[in-house]
Amino acid sequence: MSSRGQFITFEGTEGVGKSTQLENAASVLKAMNIDVVVTREPGGTPMAESIRELLLTPRDEPVNDLTELLLMFAARAQHLHTRILPELAAGRWVLCDRFTDATFAYQGGGRGVSADAIATLETLVQGDVRPDHVVLLDATVETGMARARHRGELDRFERETVAFFERIRQTYLERAASAPQRYHRVNAARPLEAVSEEVAGLLRSFATR
Repeated sequence: MSSRGQFITFEGTEGVGKSTQLENAASVLKAMNIDVVVTREPGGTPMAESIRELLLTPRDEPVNDLTELLLMFAARAQHLHTRILPELAAGRWVLCDRFTDATFAYQGGGRGVSADAIATLETLVQGDVRPDHVVLLDATVETGMARARHRGELDRFERETVAFFERIRQTYLERAASAPQRYHRVNAARPLEAVSEEVAGLLRSFATR
């Protein structure tokens, strides 16, 4: 029977290069003959991707903060129980573009939803499941948003204010400082090669623990 795979999440504000570093991480692990799956939140399964579209599509109707929070966890419940946990049980490593840290940062820090409410849903949906490691790609909001604007049309979240993203970044940094053994902050404002090299080093270290 395969041993359980590792669950590694990539977090950060807009434009910090998560997609690029997920691809980099997958390549590093594959070169080490580690079976790896790359996924994302919200999303990761057909049903969860449908919820993602509901969440990200700009709309005239105001979206209540609790509606947003519950949709995030609805997508997460589907993703976790139908994809992430079975992949981990099969011995595969799961690399995920965002997970519950993003909810604490975006809905908690950004929107002002109570951290206790988020933690209650986290326990309900996840039990004791938490990422083994969190790679926090960090850059100033100004740097990240400048990059995000080059990607094309902005989604509902990307259209938020600078102050919204400053609160998100601060929440990420506070969470990382609270558990330095599990969170790994990477300065994502540096040239791509330097960031990729540091992330590759982290993945190699995770594989030897």
